[in-house]
Amino acid sequence: MSSAAIQRAESLIVSIPDHPQPGVTFRDVMPLIADAGALRAVVEEMLRPFAGQYDVIAGVEARGFVLGGVAAGLAGKGMLPIRKEGKLPRPAGREEYALEYGTAAVEIQADVPAGTRILLIDDVLATGGTLAASVALTRSLGLEPVGITTLMELDALGGRSKLGDIPVHTVFHE
Repeated sequence: MSSAAIQRAESLIVSIPDHPQPGVTFRDVMPLIADAGALRAVVEEMLRPFAGQYDVIAGVEARGFVLGGVAAGLAGKGMLPIRKEGKLPRPAGREEYALEYGTAAVEIQADVPAGTRILLIDDVLATGGTLAASVALTRSLGLEPVGITTLMELDALGGRSKLGDIPVHTVFHE
């Protein structure tokens, strides 16, 4: 994959000021996801540092499902969804995390055995709360998270500091 392909992919991300609330700039990655060449280029880059280190992809709700599904297909691996609380028919684990305005939780089904090596995928690493909870959740089920890969990281929010010593790879920094 060329740096030109990655630069082109980055140009497809749209910043939307004051969404979902005043003072917040939302990064809309859907135009990138809609472009097959850009999508493939970024997912290949997301997977590159972790080649041969994982057995299954875990995609974090919601755009992590899209990226995780593509990644799993390219890598020839399975994909586990990490969902918001109450969305799975057979949740085996639950992990709560703090939000600015309260708490939330993520859940996962135990469809792979303990010891399975997991690569977590999400679209944006912002404050790190959801990804930190996802790491804790996979560990609580005896799974082995080997890394986190994201499309974009909002560096000013410091989310990486909440993730401990797990390797993190990000394609685009802002």
